[in-house]
Amino acid sequence: MALREFVVRRVAQLVVTFWAFFTLLFVLFRLVPGDPTSMFLLDGMTAEQREQRIAELGLDQPLYVQYVNYVEQLLTGDFGQSFIYREPVIDIIVVRFMNTIVLMGTALFFAYLIGVTFGALMGWWRGSRFERGGIIVTLVARSSPEFWVGIVLLSVFVFWLGWFPSSGMRTTGGVLGGGFLQRYGSVDFLRHLFLPALTGAIVYLATPTLLMRSTMLDVLKADFVEIKKAEGLPEWTVLYKHAARNSVLPLVTVMAIATGAAMGGSVVIETVFNWPGMGREMVRAVNNNDYPVAMAAFFLMGSVVILMNFVADLAYVYLDPRVEYE
Repeated sequence: MALREFVVRRVAQLVVTFWAFFTLLFVLFRLVPGDPTSMFLLDGMTAEQREQRIAELGLDQPLYVQYVNYVEQLLTGDFGQSFIYREPVIDIIVVRFMNTIVLMGTALFFAYLIGVTFGALMGWWRGSRFERGGIIVTLVARSSPEFWVGIVLLSVFVFWLGWFPSSGMRTTGGVLGGGFLQRYGSVDFLRHLFLPALTGAIVYLATPTLLMRSTMLDVLKADFVEIKKAEGLPEWTVLYKHAARNSVLPLVTVMAIATGAAMGGSVVIETVFNWPGMGREMVRAVNNNDYPVAMAAFFLMGSVVILMNFVADLAYVYLDPRVEYE
């Protein structure tokens, strides 16, 4: 199968996956028990006023009409209006979604940067004290709950050493800038970002480290590694340019899955550090039966997983020429 046909088929599968995904979201949120209007309707409101408000929200329409309206909103980038805030959903979630992306993106970047590096070294120096110690540290990090890691870091770096702030994205009284660099590039923001990002990095460090070590052990048995050593290449060149480069391929798919897991796992980290992100907003929307906000939050998080898996498929073709277009 030609590369173009492969890409076209993957795009078609992507479209079908998205359709199934947002259809399932619509059905699930309409099946959950609870009346969203009960969370904000004033006591003493007459039945006529209640019915009028329900009609304004579009909840009196048949399900297929609500579904058609929902699809039209998604295609136009309009997620509707929040039942609770009575504001456009897009205005509520965009900033929170970006806050989560910055937080978990930073955590995953350092988790995979450190994990790939140390995993490669652990595989290269198999049987050494470095490998044994690295495995112990990695397993401890893997078995540590996010909230526990966050609490330990808060105890050490905030309450004991006093080096970093305990919560939020800015110091009380401070103002976040409007532009991206002004908002996420200030020293005050980076100081607030350090501990929650470090928590995420520690939690997600184990998977790339152990996987990289495992694949390195397999690659080091290959003949081409011995050939490169026999050619007199420096040890670090053989390690990173040849052995590690051929060991990193399985991490592409794992990184796509880890991105989705990190987006969902951000709820705990955002709660511990009072981070105004998508995870906390999603929980609040579900508790209040705020369908538009909750569906938009789940849609964005699910879209990240779907798109990252799509990117992983295409990246595999580029990184490994042995992959067949089937």
